[in-house]
Amino acid sequence: MIGGMEHLPSTEAAVTALRALADVHEREMEVTHDIGADRTSRRTAAGVGVTVDPDGSLPHEAHVEFGGLPRVRVRLYPDDDALIDVEGVECHDIPRDEVPGFLRSVFGGLAYVRARRFPPGYFLIVPLPGDRAHKEFLPLIALTPWLSAHVR
Repeated sequence: MIGGMEHLPSTEAAVTALRALADVHEREMEVTHDIGADRTSRRTAAGVGVTVDPDGSLPHEAHVEFGGLPRVRVRLYPDDDALIDVEGVECHDIPRDEVPGFLRSVFGGLAYVRARRFPPGYFLIVPLPGDRAHKEFLPLIALTPWLSAHVR
């Protein structure tokens, strides 16, 4: 489902949803996969040569990079969450099911930077389905040309 909230039961389902989103927004997309407890970033305690989780499953992590502006990278973790980097601003712990909605807002021009006068600061605001928004603080020195062009 491209329009609303979808349930993405696996990393591969999330990658498929992101491919559809890239097609809609005419963006190139590059994907790399890390499969196995010895290859995924959150399984460092798995031990040498251990590739499966205790339940026998193979954890699957994907790294997605989109072409164009804004620069967007997504790391889909096997634990049903993601790290989304928009122009160097890292948005941690985004539920995997919310990743497509988050990116639709970014690619669709709904995301913006809010300036605060006192104390001075900037926040990346990404509207999400259901009248919610993700808000991420960013330091002044992190304002790229794309972020600066979207300050309100």
